[in-house]
Amino acid sequence: MNPAPNFDHLARIYRWLEAVTFGPALAHCRCAFLDTTHSSQNALVLGDGDGRFTARLFSANPAVRVDAVDGSPAMLATLVRNAGPDAARVRAHLADARSFTPPNPPYDLVVSHFFLDCLTTDEVALLARRLRPCVAPSAQ
Repeated sequence: MNPAPNFDHLARIYRWLEAVTFGPALAHCRCAFLDTTHSSQNALVLGDGDGRFTARLFSANPAVRVDAVDGSPAMLATLVRNAGPDAARVRAHLADARSFTPPNPPYDLVVSHFFLDCLTTDEVALLARRLRPCVAPSAQ
């Protein structure tokens, strides 16, 4: 397994770097299915970066709790900070998702944004196999 990438040095400028590089495209993709998450109660969010999705998820769903996993302490801190008044609903986990054991299954929502491209095809397959037992049968 390759070492986990560390995006600490990008945490402060991630939002602006994304906007300059991709315009609104990634922001649109990130929230494209947000309206289908209203009934989710327990979410596993892998590599949300600065937490813009998690903040929007909390706005859209007042009941959901999130296990947020990121390998970057700075990104994870930014995610929690961006959750604002909903930060108490975030369970932040500083970990490499490839070896992370989800602590609060079953999850009815699993989300990863622009994270899987940091992994090899074999690592993605292994991650999917590891997470499958932690996911509810009707999960999104």
